[in-house]
Amino acid sequence: MSASVSGGRIAEDGGHLFPVRVYWEDTDAAGIVYYANYLKFAERARSDLLRCFGIGQAELKRDEDIVFVVRRCEVDYLKPARLDDDLEVWTQIIALHGASLSADQDVRRAGENLARLKIRLACLDGRGKPARVPAAVKAVIQPQLTASMRAR
Repeated sequence: MSASVSGGRIAEDGGHLFPVRVYWEDTDAAGIVYYANYLKFAERARSDLLRCFGIGQAELKRDEDIVFVVRRCEVDYLKPARLDDDLEVWTQIIALHGASLSADQDVRRAGENLARLKIRLACLDGRGKPARVPAAVKAVIQPQLTASMRAR
């Protein structure tokens, strides 16, 4: 696993913060963020969180033949984001399982929650079959998971 440049940062509460600017392409004709784009923002934040942990997804695929895919996603849309808003996606891994992990994500504007997501990621091998989360990934995520649980 190698570290790469990251747009986000680990927060004091053990979560990860990822900045997002709302562009015209993210909105509908009224300038309100299209609902499916919250999923894109959350995906970028999860990818960046892994980068912060030194986990490159392309390297994980190449070296271990492992990918993480969304198995389950539950979203509550609370308030709309708008064109030119500066948002932040807060992500916290809340559980690590044998072949999956769970995370909570909030899309925020100036500390106000706009959308809340509950995500379950499955770990799959190159054939699309469930695979155990690699030991190297567990070794990086477990200490952060433990720290974030203490911060709750």
